[in-house]
Amino acid sequence: MCQGLSLEVIQRHFFPDRKLTENKMSFIDRIQLSLSKDHQTEHDDDGSVAVATAQPKLKSPPMYKVVLMNDDYTPMDFVVEILEQFFRMSRERATQIMLVVHSEGSAVCGVYTRDVAETRAEQVNRYSREHQHPLMCRAQKATD
Repeated sequence: MCQGLSLEVIQRHFFPDRKLTENKMSFIDRIQLSLSKDHQTEHDDDGSVAVATAQPKLKSPPMYKVVLMNDDYTPMDFVVEILEQFFRMSRERATQIMLVVHSEGSAVCGVYTRDVAETRAEQVNRYSREHQHPLMCRAQKATD
């Protein structure tokens, strides 16, 4: 089995809830046993090689900007209300963003993962329509 360890020692330390025999130890049990010993290339006496799991390389998800568009009909107070309610901005910050939207035509309200950005934009658009305002909001991929 595993160099120098008896079947009884292996069972007692690694598989206390199962009765193992040389013939009944499955391939998966051998792999689990090999991995638990932290050896990357240890060989069992039957010639198989223990396999160590590789750590996955994770990258951060792409980010999306939520952009609020200007129109000539939506009241400024309503835009401030939107920014406070959906983007959790203070009154001062919401007023600053509203003025940027008014003067430049659009402004970024926040940067989120795609699902969050699309959800926020849809919530703003729905809320605006419910209150008979043409205010539009969209999610677009943020450039690095």
